[in-house]
Amino acid sequence: MPLYEFSCPKCEHEFEQIVFTSDKEPIKCPKCGALEPERLLSVFSSNISPKTAGSTMPSSCATPSRGFS
Repeated sequence: MPLYEFSCPKCEHEFEQIVFTSDKEPIKCPKCGALEPERLLSVFSSNISPKTAGSTMPSSCATPSRGFS
């Protein structure tokens, strides 16, 4: 689901909004109604290991010489 974080340059309110490419309406600040808030760079975390995700790449966190595979 495309969830984006925004910051309003007018009132400095930060908010999240689901945005689809098919959306026709411009993004508005829910606090003051200003148009075109700035999209923020989001940080995310994942607990999925390469083996869980189906990757065949070795993990950089553990080496086979220490008994991990």
